Amino acid sequence: MSFAGDVFDWFTDPVNWTGLDGIPNRMWEHIQMSAIAMIIAGLVAIPAAVFFAHRRLGGSLVVAAVNIGRAVPSFAVVAVSLPITIRLGLGLGFWPTLLALLFLAIPPMFSNAHAGVSSIDVSLVDAAKGMGMKGGQVMTRIEVPLAMPVLMTGVRVAAVQVVATATLGALVAWGGLGRYIIDGFATQDTAEVFAGGLLVALLAIARGRH
Repeated sequence: MSFAGDVFDWFTDPVNWTGLDGIPNRMWEHIQMSAIAMIIAGLVAIPAAVFFAHRRLGGSLVVAAVNIGRAVPSFAVVAVSLPITIRLGLGLGFWPTLLALLFLAIPPMFSNAHAGVSSIDVSLVDAAKGMGMKGGQVMTRIEVPLAMPVLMTGVRVAAVQVVATATLGALVAWGGLGRYIIDGFATQDTAEVFAGGLLVALLAIARGRH
């Protein structure tokens, strides 16, 4: 039987659509973890970036410091997160995976939010202040709305990275779609490995478009 036939058989096997190891459950685990990481990262990165950019504090130095995380390989982030969570008594699975995803999601969100607010024409800000707007009003009514396109680009970039990297959580005893890839390698089931990778890719594309 061809490789394509093996993949087709894997997807059409009822066993792979039921129970804890079924595609619906693994997909839900993956989406849930990604959503939690994105929400927490957004709550941390975006307000901080907007504040620094609004106040014109730190400038490129702050962005460079936050972006250090982008230079670290995803596997290394997961590997470093594991001993930290074990030391904190949080164990395997969920927490090391979440910590690694936060480490990867915060930089693009912060950078784009900071760049979006920083790039706003100063004359617009001065005009708003001239109309009697306070600092907080200028930030929420002028700067953030105008920076929204750039800000949302950072969110989409972070979403793709988070969905793709969440597969590595299977290495630290978490579930998600990465479970198919890890288990497939363990049993030398290339169809399962391919199926897992395909599901992750499709999910990443879907998240990147929203």
